[in-house]
Amino acid sequence: MTEYFDQLEIRTQEQRERELFVALTAQLAHAQAQAPAYQTLLADIDPMAVVDRAALAHVPVTRKSDIAAQQAAAPPFGGYVPWQVFHRRQHRCGGDDHWQMGRALHALGVRPGDLVHNTFSYHFTPAGLMLDSAFRAFGCAVFPAGVGQTELQVQAIAHFKPRVYSGTPSFLKIIFDKAGEMGADVSSLELGAVGGDALPNSLREELSDNGVGVLQFYGTADVGLIAFESEAKEGMILDESVIVEIVRPGTGDPVTEGEVGEVLVTTLNPYYPLIRFATGDLSAFMSGDSPCGRTNQRIKGWMGRADQTSKVRGMFVHPSQVADVVARHHEIIRARLVIDSLDNQDSMTLRCEVSDREVDLEQAVSKTIREVCKVRGEVEIVGKGTLPNDGLVIDDQRSYD
Repeated sequence: MTEYFDQLEIRTQEQRERELFVALTAQLAHAQAQAPAYQTLLADIDPMAVVDRAALAHVPVTRKSDIAAQQAAAPPFGGYVPWQVFHRRQHRCGGDDHWQMGRALHALGVRPGDLVHNTFSYHFTPAGLMLDSAFRAFGCAVFPAGVGQTELQVQAIAHFKPRVYSGTPSFLKIIFDKAGEMGADVSSLELGAVGGDALPNSLREELSDNGVGVLQFYGTADVGLIAFESEAKEGMILDESVIVEIVRPGTGDPVTEGEVGEVLVTTLNPYYPLIRFATGDLSAFMSGDSPCGRTNQRIKGWMGRADQTSKVRGMFVHPSQVADVVARHHEIIRARLVIDSLDNQDSMTLRCEVSDREVDLEQAVSKTIREVCKVRGEVEIVGKGTLPNDGLVIDDQRSYD
C-alpha cells in the first residue's frame, strides 16, 4: 500500500466535504472579524450559511488585481492579512512549512535526511523560501542555489551530491546539458520536485533518461500548495487544506466537471485568509480517484492562463510589461511577444514594428525586456503593417503534448 502523508488523503469524499465546509464557516467568520478587506467584501455573507459548494458560489471572488489595488491604498497587506494574528505567528513559528508544501514533497518520495539542491529564486519572489522552508520542516538539508550561474550549479551538485532537485523542469534540463559539456558527474540526483513552468511528456522522459524521476506541484505565491502529482502521474491531486473550484473565466460561476475554466482557491489558513481567490490559471476537474489511492479531487494540471499572461522559464510575463517595454522606446509603433519552445527550452521574441530604425535598437530593447520582465528575450524588427491587428499582445505558441 502507498505510504500516505496522513490519513486525510484517504478520507471519503463525503467526509472531506463535510469537514472542509465546517472549517470554511469558521474561516469566513474569522476573515470577517479580523481582516478589514473581508469585512467589506463579505459584509452580506452569513458564514454559517455557506455549507456547500452551491452556497460558496454566491460568495464574492477575490481577484489578484483587487489585492494589488488594496495593497497600494493600504500597505503592506491591503487589509487581507489579520495583522495581529500574523505578528503573533511570526514570533511563535517563523520557520515552519507556511505554504503547506510538505504533502507534495512526501508524494514525490522526499524523506527526512535528504540533501536538496534548490534552484527556485530567493530574490523578489517567495518561491525559493516556499520550498526551502518546506524541505527544512520536512527534515532535509537544503543547498540554497537560487537561479542562474549554471556552471556553478553543476559544480555544486557534483561536489555535494544531493539526491533531490527543486526548481523548474526546464532549468534541470539546462543543468544536465551543461554537465554533459563539462564532463561533470551529477548522477546523484534521483528526484525532482518541479514547478513554475510546463512539463511536457517529452521533457519528463528526457529527465527520466538522465536518472531523475520528476513530479510536479502546482501552487502560487499567495496560496501555497494547491495540487500535486503522485507516482500515478494521472492528474494533480488537490491539497487537503484548500477548497478548489473551476469557474467560467471572469466570473464566479462553476463549470461542469471536465470543462476547462479558471481555478479559484479558498484557503483555510487563518494567517492569510483568501476566499475564492482567482488564480488566473486554467484547468479542469478529472473524474474518479487517483490510482495511487488518494481520494481527493484531481485537476488536469496547468492548462494556460485565463488572460494573456504567460510563464517563461518560471517567470510570469504580463501584457502590461510588454506595454511598458514599448513605452520606453518611441520608435516602436506596435509589438507582439511571441513565446515558443525549442528542444524543451522556452524562448521569447518581441516582434516590433518601428517608425525609424535606430542603430543598436534590438540590443537596447532586449536590455529593456530583461529589466522589465526579469527574463531574457530576443528582438525582431518587422515591417510596418506586419503584425496582425487582433488585440493579441502575447502569442504563446508552445505545445505541451
